[in-house]
Amino acid sequence: MGADCGGMNAPVVLVLASGRGERFLASGGSGSKLQALLAGRPVLEHTLAAVRASGLPFHVEGAGHPGMGDSIAAGVRATPGAGGWLVLPGDLPLVAPQSLRAVADALQSASIVVPTWHGTRGHPVGFSARHGAALRSLAGAEGAAAIVRSAQPLTLELDDEGIVTDVDTLADLARAEALLARRGPQACSRSS
Repeated sequence: MGADCGGMNAPVVLVLASGRGERFLASGGSGSKLQALLAGRPVLEHTLAAVRASGLPFHVEGAGHPGMGDSIAAGVRATPGAGGWLVLPGDLPLVAPQSLRAVADALQSASIVVPTWHGTRGHPVGFSARHGAALRSLAGAEGAAAIVRSAQPLTLELDDEGIVTDVDTLADLARAEALLARRGPQACSRSS
């Protein structure tokens, strides 16, 4: 998939879109969870709309890597001039643009930023450029959890349930649909 990597030295949002979606299929879903319709549009399109609205540079990593670590490493290698990275799984269709900007802003004074909503860890997790070598060497399913565990990340409490609302199953998709409907019509058009 393509990339928009303007604004070098700014953190780049790495949109991870290469998962197999096995839990979605096991729950009765068909096809890719990222292409499943949410309010009439694919889940991934909602996520990308929020990323575009944030104004941050971004890269979509959708090459079909075997694990999240492999996807993150490929995305970091594809954006060598980045001033850091915000790792955002493509199945978070309700994330707010201002949450992405808040994590990017917090990276100015922290090397790792972990957003939370009511104490629950969410995404995107932000990494400063100093973690580039470690991120480029990731492999496997765990993603960057070991890098986060080895550091003292800044925990950033956000008022955005979208940072923890991922779509892994049909039930998750129904929950996201209900949350989107509660936000009202302006939320649907904002993520357009």
